[in-house]
Amino acid sequence: MNQTIDTNKQSNWAATYDVIVIGFGAAGATAARFAADNGAKVLLTDAAPEGHEGGNTRYAGQVVLTGYDFDKMKQYFKQLFGPIKIDEKMLDTYVHGLTTIPDYFKRYLEIKNPVSYNKVHRDPDFEAFANGLSPEYPEFEGSETVDLTTVHDGYFDASLWKTLRGQVTKRENQIDVWLASPAKHLIQSHETGVVEGVQIQRHDQLVDIKANNGVVMAMGGFENNNDDIQNFIGVPKLKVIGTLYNKGDGLKMAQEVGAKLWHMKSFEGFGFNTGFTFENTAEARGKFILSPWPDLSNGSIFVAADDGSRYVREDENGRHGHAFEHGSWKNPTVYSHPHLIFDREQYRQIKSRGKLPYDDFFKITVKANTIEELARKIKANPKTLVQTVERFNVFSENGEDLTLNRSGDTMRAFGDGPYYATPLATAMLNTQGGAKRNEQAQVLDAFDQPIPHLYSAGEFGGINANQYNGGGNLAECLIFGKIAGENAATVKHDIEVTPESTSTTVDLGGNDLSSDQALSNYSVGKDQYLGVSDAGIGGRVIVRVTYRDDQLKNVEVLEESESEDVGQKAMTELPKEMVTQNTYDVDAVSGASSSSRALKSAVRNAIQKATQPAKNSAD
Repeated sequence: MNQTIDTNKQSNWAATYDVIVIGFGAAGATAARFAADNGAKVLLTDAAPEGHEGGNTRYAGQVVLTGYDFDKMKQYFKQLFGPIKIDEKMLDTYVHGLTTIPDYFKRYLEIKNPVSYNKVHRDPDFEAFANGLSPEYPEFEGSETVDLTTVHDGYFDASLWKTLRGQVTKRENQIDVWLASPAKHLIQSHETGVVEGVQIQRHDQLVDIKANNGVVMAMGGFENNNDDIQNFIGVPKLKVIGTLYNKGDGLKMAQEVGAKLWHMKSFEGFGFNTGFTFENTAEARGKFILSPWPDLSNGSIFVAADDGSRYVREDENGRHGHAFEHGSWKNPTVYSHPHLIFDREQYRQIKSRGKLPYDDFFKITVKANTIEELARKIKANPKTLVQTVERFNVFSENGEDLTLNRSGDTMRAFGDGPYYATPLATAMLNTQGGAKRNEQAQVLDAFDQPIPHLYSAGEFGGINANQYNGGGNLAECLIFGKIAGENAATVKHDIEVTPESTSTTVDLGGNDLSSDQALSNYSVGKDQYLGVSDAGIGGRVIVRVTYRDDQLKNVEVLEESESEDVGQKAMTELPKEMVTQNTYDVDAVSGASSSSRALKSAVRNAIQKATQPAKNSAD
């Protein structure tokens, strides 16, 4: 049961730190390192187990929104916010930070040559992904100053996340990291209102940890809490395509100490046909469809709402899950069970493509001989779906979509049955709502006054609302993470400072981040070799291969911390393919390019060890 914990009745602290940071994503990692750099002893705690920390940053495109002219960028953002009110000082702080991102990469992330999207030629795949983000709203005044900055010439490879994580591990003497250790309550003095610590579930026990100078809330949003989705956003459900560990715990904790909430209705999506992924009950996380899939919006195919009517323009280039609606870009209406509806000719068109961006497409597709039968199978209104198909056919023949203004060139009239329906879900990247903060990253109460010693950063109470430009949340994590960490580390004089101590029988443990595992910890037999790669999204991948007579006999994955869905698929499927094809250079698993690359690199490393002696003897 949730209850406010009063430090006035608190007598025993299990441990004491200068700063406690809750959440180990980009914002939390940034806050922790800057607090440490300002002399603080820091506890960085996260609900996710090892290998799954990183929040949405782990899954993001790794592009950071950048601007080169303060006045133009501020003008651009005022148009993004539109009628949504934003504090001027808060906006100034954010926009100023956006104009310093390249220098930030050099000074604080040790990236000698950060890459500008607009100034550097990129590969075609990245071009297809990012050309709609830099800027995402080219029609707005000031958009010419918008750019994206990356760690290197690549994307969706966790490069920024691994850089930020590395900044934390470099400071292991100053930062303790606790994983699989969710924060449960903020501990606040009822007399002074000061937040003096955090109650954390550590090793299956609740422990009270004191923070002498500050607590930073950086635990992301509430994407994985459907009650919160319904209560705050007001939609039946959304399919998460990022982290599975953002469950809205911060909302409860913030409300316990009287924090004001803001931007609760705002969320971002990403996907095909404005912002869709596939509804598949076998998948906890929705598939992030990045590669273009024109067959889903070109031909005898459309998107149907619960009743069978059309409601989104299928060929619209959505902007982070937003669609154009009467003058601005808004999240479309979210329905419980939308479907792609298509005919036999479209089925053949899709089937002819061979390997699809979504492997289970045909597995989840429903078939029927008539439109009425199809409607009943997907719980739509038969009469409505029949009328929708009839109107679609008229629009196709006339070359003009009078309902949603889809391009007539993309529409082909439905032919004879059978007919098909594939279940869809509105894709959820992240929520923006949470505790309101000011330009000092202080969390504010219901009267817009700072709650003493409490700070926040990142998507938990993000500044972005209304329309959104890609890379803006990652930039916010860096900008306000730094501010929150530095301000939380400032020595306060309004509470009694407690030296570092432990007064508990609970084994709290130290730093949960695994130190580099020595290869000598793993045994090898005859014709076996160890290989290692640090290119995985979760960090290090270690393999043991059996290699004999120029043949790859076996590949064992000994250590990895990749994503629990597609990342694990790469770790399971690729070793078999490598042995079958007798090479490490096999096709990557769709959606797991970084995990696949890391595994292939580790196996290549092992094979090189196996073949090196023969090469030397020949020399």
